Amino acid sequence: MTNISGASSGSSTTRRGRVVGVPMVCWCGAEIVGKISKSDPNPYRRYFRCAFAVSNKLMDDNHVFKWVDEALLNEVDRLSSEAKRLEQMVRESEIVFDGAEYEKMVFDKVLMKVEEEVFQKVESVVSESQRYMKKPMIVGIVVRMIVVGLGNFI
Repeated sequence: MTNISGASSGSSTTRRGRVVGVPMVCWCGAEIVGKISKSDPNPYRRYFRCAFAVSNKLMDDNHVFKWVDEALLNEVDRLSSEAKRLEQMVRESEIVFDGAEYEKMVFDKVLMKVEEEVFQKVESVVSESQRYMKKPMIVGIVVRMIVVGLGNFI
């Protein structure tokens, strides 16, 4: 494969490997520029090229060369895969969220049941203590009445 604008092969390869999607920088560190082919096999076809290779008019080199249409198709494929991955993450988080909602509902029911039991126990203790307090209160009232009555006689 050749990396010149007249090449009809579209895969961008460099010394560092195949470039997937829209290239941003070349392996050499130079930025990527957009160019238009003037060759007979690919007239007016747009491509990305290493700025260093363009400025030095290098041909058949290992610097980045990629057709724009292929780069954009790679980018769409990559974004589609990323969207599917994110959809799966959302589905999994919904399942976790549904599980959390179920746990919260169970927790609320258990909490309500515990609160009812505590309330019933408190009521029974209060009513029992009131029952036990009635006798001493009656005795106290009777004793006071006797003391008041004896105080009037004396």
